[in-house]
Amino acid sequence: MIRNIPSYASILLLLTSSHIVCQVNTSKKETLSEIDYGNLTHWAAHPDKRDNADLIPGSDALAQDKLEADVFFIHPTIYKEKGKNLPWNPNIKDSVLNTQVDNSTIKFQASAFNAAGRVFAPRYRQAHLRSFHTDDKASAKKAFAIAYADVKNAFEHYLKYYNNGRPVIIASHSQGTTHAAPLIKEFFDGTPLQQQLVAAYLIGMPVTKEYFKTIWPCESADGLNCTISWRTFKQGYIPDDRPLGDSILVTNPLSWKIDTTYVAKTKNKGAVFRDFDKVLPRRVDAQVHNGILWANKPRFPWSFLLRRKNYHIADINFYYVNIRENAKLRVEKWLEARN
Repeated sequence: MIRNIPSYASILLLLTSSHIVCQVNTSKKETLSEIDYGNLTHWAAHPDKRDNADLIPGSDALAQDKLEADVFFIHPTIYKEKGKNLPWNPNIKDSVLNTQVDNSTIKFQASAFNAAGRVFAPRYRQAHLRSFHTDDKASAKKAFAIAYADVKNAFEHYLKYYNNGRPVIIASHSQGTTHAAPLIKEFFDGTPLQQQLVAAYLIGMPVTKEYFKTIWPCESADGLNCTISWRTFKQGYIPDDRPLGDSILVTNPLSWKIDTTYVAKTKNKGAVFRDFDKVLPRRVDAQVHNGILWANKPRFPWSFLLRRKNYHIADINFYYVNIRENAKLRVEKWLEARN
């Protein structure tokens, strides 16, 4: 089961982006029209152009462009500004919002997967943050439907023109996971395409262990055709407004197991925070507990500003290098198994 989260837990990318007000309104015609994903401007990341998903923290190098696998990344909610008459879904041509997407989630999250495969990240008309907590359920449902339709359209375009039988990772965070889970169920779960699924990193939303019929949780660092998920909170904190319990999939990103064994921060190969040019190893630990992932408050420059107990904003940032190396390992194992 995929459930919504309240507004304060939306993606903000740890201590990064400034407040930008989106003032572009969306006409009914534009909102309901189909996005042309043959146009590269409608991709936040694409192997046929240079973008922030190509960046490698702490390095002047860029990601390789001759990798044997692909990553389809679905970004979280960035459309969160306050204001009257803001549409439920933004205009796909909103340059201010698109720049904010590129400089936050694409740079700090999608890039974590660029050692494993070519990164495809579609721009889509994401549901506004208020869609998660509004009393207007009908409008919110329509907003999410528009967003999912875009994601599905982009994925179908990817399959038709770029996949060519290549292995693929599905990766997502927050609202992205809200769309990624049904996308996997529709296109992979029990279908021939499932054999091309390296793994699915469904991060930032509660996903039950039995959400899929034939795709099971990954239980090791090199498992294939399986799913990975976690939501990060401060050690000892139990949220009272989130789904909890053993039915929810929680993967420890330091051991890649789903048991409750504590893993010390010495196993953390590197977090990436506000300064993308620095990788900070051994800063964050991890332990699965009651349907969530616990982590002690890390120490890093300006960490005293991190007062919240919900670490949703850093689900990927905390474990950046471990994710990077794990995604690459799983692709290597997939290719070995097929040769």
